[in-house]
Amino acid sequence: MSTGLKYKKKVILPDVVYNDIIVAKFINQIMTNGKKTVAQKIVYGSFDIIKEQTKKDPLEVFKLAIQNVSPVLEVKPKRVGGATYQVPMEVKGNRKLSLAMKWIIASSKNKKGKAMKFKLAEELIDASENKGNSVKKKENIHKMAEANRAFAHFAF
Repeated sequence: MSTGLKYKKKVILPDVVYNDIIVAKFINQIMTNGKKTVAQKIVYGSFDIIKEQTKKDPLEVFKLAIQNVSPVLEVKPKRVGGATYQVPMEVKGNRKLSLAMKWIIASSKNKKGKAMKFKLAEELIDASENKGNSVKKKENIHKMAEANRAFAHFAF
């Protein structure tokens, strides 16, 4: 029995430099232990590196990278009659964005030997060119969903 209270989504203000909400969310994803200024230095530093290397607007490269990494399908386990099936499901709006951001951050953290802003810039450039570990992760998820397409009728 519900109390009638609805969850209000937290409004995130756009970031200071690019005035973009997606960049602000990305900064919040990178932030650890509440150190937002450190996260901002990492993101803006990597945007400067992207600008130097590609001679393009870093915001366009960033948005293209997010778009290339965003998954369309994913698999979710469903328990039906004692057996667990990996059921392919469509990924809804905000989850696409958050998964893409998490994958980009995770794959840039896994690289060794450089500062985080260099690793992040490298991963964003690779993702915008449909290369890199985060794009491979998306392709693996899509392959799993395609392989389990026979169980799509369990999506209820």
